[in-house]
Amino acid sequence: MNYDVNQLGFGTGVRAPWAADPWASRGRLIAEPVSPTRSEFQRDRDRIVHTTAFRRLKHKTQVFIAHEGDHYRTRLTHTIEVAQIARALARALKLDEDLAEGVALAHDFGHTPFGHTGEDALAELLAGSGGFDHNAQSLRIVTKLEQRYAEFDGLNLTWETLEGLVKHNGPLTGEASSGKPVAEPIRQYNKRHDLWLGSHSSLEAQVAAIADDIAYNTHDIDDGLRSGLITLEMLEELPLIAGLMGQVRARYPSLAEPRLIHEIMRRQITVMVEDVIAVAQNNLSRGKPQSADDVRHAGFTMAEFSPDLAAADKDIKAFLYNRLYRHPDVMRVRANATEIVKNLFAAFMADPAAMGDKHAGAAMADMPEDRRARRVRDYIAGMTDTYAIAAHRRLFDHTPELR
Repeated sequence: MNYDVNQLGFGTGVRAPWAADPWASRGRLIAEPVSPTRSEFQRDRDRIVHTTAFRRLKHKTQVFIAHEGDHYRTRLTHTIEVAQIARALARALKLDEDLAEGVALAHDFGHTPFGHTGEDALAELLAGSGGFDHNAQSLRIVTKLEQRYAEFDGLNLTWETLEGLVKHNGPLTGEASSGKPVAEPIRQYNKRHDLWLGSHSSLEAQVAAIADDIAYNTHDIDDGLRSGLITLEMLEELPLIAGLMGQVRARYPSLAEPRLIHEIMRRQITVMVEDVIAVAQNNLSRGKPQSADDVRHAGFTMAEFSPDLAAADKDIKAFLYNRLYRHPDVMRVRANATEIVKNLFAAFMADPAAMGDKHAGAAMADMPEDRRARRVRDYIAGMTDTYAIAAHRRLFDHTPELR
């Protein structure tokens, strides 16, 4: 699908009518004076960048544990790549770039140590206490767990940023798009601050969400190639990647493999970004929204892939799942990481003081079990890989090797 270059934004001129307006924000749960130098969405973005949660992403797993190599993506570098793509999409569609970037920067705050392995372990351990959902945990972090400001817990972000963070996978109407019930932390917060769970999100949040797909579809292949678990020959299974590989080899027949891989990856990002722009332009032309709320109530996602790219996206995800995420070497590390998380959870439930705060530990000892489990969940979910390993070594005689 082709896009209309004459309709693109380049960071100059006015926003489109369907863009979120930072000067007409629905505001914050706790009212604050406006800034004379920054828009409301700029303030959100800045608050997100200065959080402890953002810094912790540096030592949280994307696919490979950090000590397996200095050049693999971490949650932080993944997040930066997502934010860059989200901002590029927002600029092209004449949206509010700061809102798109803010949602992208906070979207993975709730991820546990050891990536999805830690999330799966906590979900199993908390099955009787509300489970675990990293999207809901992101909301808890920015509305409660970050304690930096004198007048409120959390970051007191605008309605628009919180809406985009919560509706990461589309509307939440009783059940999320995954078929699971809406997570309890989201439902509880929504009672205080209605985030319109049943509607779509702003277009800024939509481009942040699809930027996440574009980023990890590309860089997980790159990291898989770097690790040797994926080979260039395997990528011939993917028509999109095989076509890009053929283009690069035809133009640069003697190109060294590291440059070849980079050329393929950059072309993959370009194809996907330009496809989303073209589809969004077509959807906007068809729906003719005159406000951000028109986008929310359109009844469909406006920032998405074309049918051909959606099929390619599905193929890439299946390929990564089978060839990388479930590779025996990765699964061995995952099993050991699961053991670490489960051991820590059991230790902290048995002796909350083992978390290092004796006063909190004493108070938690008298809590009902499900409430204590939620406190332990918050503590473990906030750990980095390195901190979780160190805590395990402090509490146990043997810590599994994550190699």
